[in-house]
Amino acid sequence: MKYYRSHVLVCVDPECLRKGAHDVVDALQDELVATGLIDEVQVLETSRIGACADGPEMMVYPEGIHYAGMTVDDIPYLVEEHFLKGRVAKKFQLTQKAEAVSELGAPTAKEVRVVLRNSGKIDPENIEDYIAEDGYSALAKVLTSMTPEEVIEEVLASGLRGRGGAGFPTAKKWSFCRASEATPKYVLCNADEGDPGAFMNRQVLESDPHAVIEGMTIAAYAIGSSQGYIYCRAEYPIAVRTLRIAIQQARNFGLLGKNIMGTDFSFDLEVRMGAGAFVCGEETALMASIEGKRGEPTPRPPFPAVKGLFGKPSNVNNVETYAVVPQIINKGAAWYASMGTEKSKGTKTFALAGDLKHTGLIEVPFGITLREIIYDIGGGIKNDKAFKAVQTGGPMGGCLPAEYLDLPMDYEALAKAGSIMGSGGLVVMSEDSCMVDIARFFMEFTQDESCGKCVPCRVGTRRILDILERICAGEGRDGDIETLQQLCNEIRTTSLCGLGQGAPNPVASTLEHFLDEYKAHIYEKKCPAKVCKALIRYEIIDGPCTGCTVCARNCPVNAISGERRMTHHIDPDICIRCGICMQVCNFNAIEIN
Repeated sequence: MKYYRSHVLVCVDPECLRKGAHDVVDALQDELVATGLIDEVQVLETSRIGACADGPEMMVYPEGIHYAGMTVDDIPYLVEEHFLKGRVAKKFQLTQKAEAVSELGAPTAKEVRVVLRNSGKIDPENIEDYIAEDGYSALAKVLTSMTPEEVIEEVLASGLRGRGGAGFPTAKKWSFCRASEATPKYVLCNADEGDPGAFMNRQVLESDPHAVIEGMTIAAYAIGSSQGYIYCRAEYPIAVRTLRIAIQQARNFGLLGKNIMGTDFSFDLEVRMGAGAFVCGEETALMASIEGKRGEPTPRPPFPAVKGLFGKPSNVNNVETYAVVPQIINKGAAWYASMGTEKSKGTKTFALAGDLKHTGLIEVPFGITLREIIYDIGGGIKNDKAFKAVQTGGPMGGCLPAEYLDLPMDYEALAKAGSIMGSGGLVVMSEDSCMVDIARFFMEFTQDESCGKCVPCRVGTRRILDILERICAGEGRDGDIETLQQLCNEIRTTSLCGLGQGAPNPVASTLEHFLDEYKAHIYEKKCPAKVCKALIRYEIIDGPCTGCTVCARNCPVNAISGERRMTHHIDPDICIRCGICMQVCNFNAIEIN
């Protein structure tokens, strides 16, 4: 094995690629050759290590220095400063104050990296890097010194719950599947991450794929399976490529395939790509898709542990669940159970999005409060605006107002508050957000992603969306609120799968916590946040207006009239609310009402 004094991990996330990451990699390799450092410094490509806003980004180890914003022309200076003179190239260093929380080389004080322990630190396409970090030692321990029942007992004692959203105890799933007499049995990984703004699974697959492979292999040993499938959406091409490389490397090392590590246990994996249907995140729809059928959910029971893929017993967990299993085996159930709360053990990854100063990916112990996540890790609200709400759990989660900021993040507390943990999406909203429009946005997403199999979801979500669109268009009417509440209850209780059952949550929660905004839209024909175009008016203020005519000359529909050097007027019946007048006015004479 060749040893290097420095490793440079360059982010090849699509955003960094767009900004020239591959050109930077090539220039860096050329400069290292020219300076005679090519045998001392290794350049590796890896998944996202920052927010990519200032890309291309790179991490340099062992120092752990995070650089960003370089061009090809900057590479000679970087090599000279950092690798020849041994000094930090400060002009490119991304400081802790400026960087997003998703910088995976240096977690913030309140983070605990378990799932993400190797992200941004190892070469995901080199199995030896993973082995050097105790990779596959848990599998070796399981195959040589533990029975399948002991593995399940260890995972049970850890308190690990499925991280896909429902939070069902992982070990119980495994035990149900092991108890099924039919064979063969299948181990399935749900990597069909479809929540808007969420990329927790993608990060793990692109940066530490062997952790998922090892976790799935341990699960296969526990339930008695010899075949597994990773179902990954086709929109993750880097993750799919990285997974396939990792699977082949594991086969080459005797860690997948026949007689793993010289034992009688055999297990192999395949990657299956999904076409991007959000409903295929539901386990029965996922299995139908793997079988080549249309991705639609089926009634349960029978549950997958009894009759799943190809009609055989199957175990389905998501990427994060499998990735943590090797560490539980290596460090013990007590270590993992020491983190989190009484019923929600361990850590959880969250994708922070919305009106935060620092967005990105974090991993924290269960029990941390929303306030700590938003203000201590996320840096607070952009432009120091007031906090208004946070939606937890993705498009099927609830919107919680400021009174819930001290709510501990665990399954039970969120459910009691009317929201869900989901896969870990957190969308933070400032005072400038319209909660009716937010509910409309998420209902539009879930309605579009409904598979249409059951009437409550197919028709009910369409009816809710129609009402919300009408309200936002200034056409709300008496009785709309009551109709929305009734539809939410009926859809939630009668839909076939989790998508339909959770689809009303954004609407129901905003109706509960932000009812005044709905009333303002319907009865006063106003949008308090001044977001809904049909409910706002642009007006010219008498005094600041100098009658310069700039606004009138730039109005695309000639809605502004007035004599030169006289206060102008905007005709609300003609105005299309484009905002161009406000953009061109030099005297702040236009306001929104």
